[in-house]
Amino acid sequence: MEISFKSKRALVTGAERGIGKEIAKQLVKCGAEVVALSLNKEPLEQLAREVNVTTIAVDLSDWDKTREAVKSAGPIDLLVNNAGVVSLNPFLDIKPEEFDSTFAVNVKPVINVSQVVVEGMVKRKTGGSIVNISSQASQAALLNHTVYCASKAAVDQITKVMAVELGPHNIRVNTVNPTVVLTEMGRFAWRDPEKASKMLSEIPLGKFAEVEDIVNAVLFLLSDKAAMVNGITLPVDGGFLAH
Repeated sequence: MEISFKSKRALVTGAERGIGKEIAKQLVKCGAEVVALSLNKEPLEQLAREVNVTTIAVDLSDWDKTREAVKSAGPIDLLVNNAGVVSLNPFLDIKPEEFDSTFAVNVKPVINVSQVVVEGMVKRKTGGSIVNISSQASQAALLNHTVYCASKAAVDQITKVMAVELGPHNIRVNTVNPTVVLTEMGRFAWRDPEKASKMLSEIPLGKFAEVEDIVNAVLFLLSDKAAMVNGITLPVDGGFLAH
């Protein structure tokens, strides 16, 4: 199945590494004009040396600066809200700072960035497609993941409301909900064989996701191949949530 995004402009947040970086690169390969937005300038510049992208460095937890940055990106047809952070603590050890910092990156920018992009889509009457990167943690209680699980559950529900409200404007909004993904960070976090084996035992396919597994799902949902797909949470989890 060939997917083409020729004549489309895409914005990817959290594009400096991992899943976001590969999404940006594959969008370029599919013909899109890509704006890569993330916190740190240096890795964005490295991405720009690898593929032809426009880069914007901004702290997504800063509401006003983020709005200015997204407005400067110009009209956008495809949006991937990928930026995210994770902080793990037992429930009784959670501090307000952890809650605030996690929601400031995982949740608020989904609303903030999307508002700016959607205003343009509605004004131009062109429609569009948005994919928010969530997690299996939005639907499964994971040890020490209280704040992270809550933030991703919020992303799922925000996505569904967006789908309902924006559908009449021909704007589709969906989430992709990965299991553990073997990015550089993922490999490091799950390097302990004992820790990894417990999680793998709960995944019927018996393996973690590769980055391309997530990217392929995102590209499909962004594309016209998914023209009637709106408001879904798509697990890419090897069957973890089927239990």
